[in-house]
Amino acid sequence: MNDRAERMKRYWCIGGIALVLAPLDQLTKHLAEGALPLRPARVVIDGFFNLVRVQNRGAAFGFLNNNASDLQFWFFALATVLAVAGVLYLAGTLPLRAYAAFCCLGLILGGALGNFIDRCRLGHVRDFLDFYWGEWHWPAFNVADIGITLGVFGFIALTLAQRSKDKNKCSPAGK
Repeated sequence: MNDRAERMKRYWCIGGIALVLAPLDQLTKHLAEGALPLRPARVVIDGFFNLVRVQNRGAAFGFLNNNASDLQFWFFALATVLAVAGVLYLAGTLPLRAYAAFCCLGLILGGALGNFIDRCRLGHVRDFLDFYWGEWHWPAFNVADIGITLGVFGFIALTLAQRSKDKNKCSPAGK
């Protein structure tokens, strides 16, 4: 396979995952919206997990969730553009066969696009997954947030593992 085709595989991998995750996110939000009223929680596992429909005008996990403003929309639109640009940049810097990293970048891209679709269509992001334990309560989130979180943590873990591997190659003990 020629080098150009090999390089394009990274973008097909990232784009393929994003094109599965974003519609899956939209589908789950649509189903939750049809099945749940706004705010009152539906208990799934008492003391641990509810389904609850909330409208988040802020970022992940309710960060900056306040009254909507045009400035806030443009801030998050810019953040999405920067995330997409960052994913594409990182993809271009990785080794050709770094498929696990490409999968992580695809999750980030798909999640960013899923939430951006909500912002453009509705002016807010639809969240519906609600976990808690005793007094500790995690802010409601959605499938796009799961993709972004798994993608970011996975990419960080892969990067740290690679740095550790590279460091051991350079040390006398790694020879």
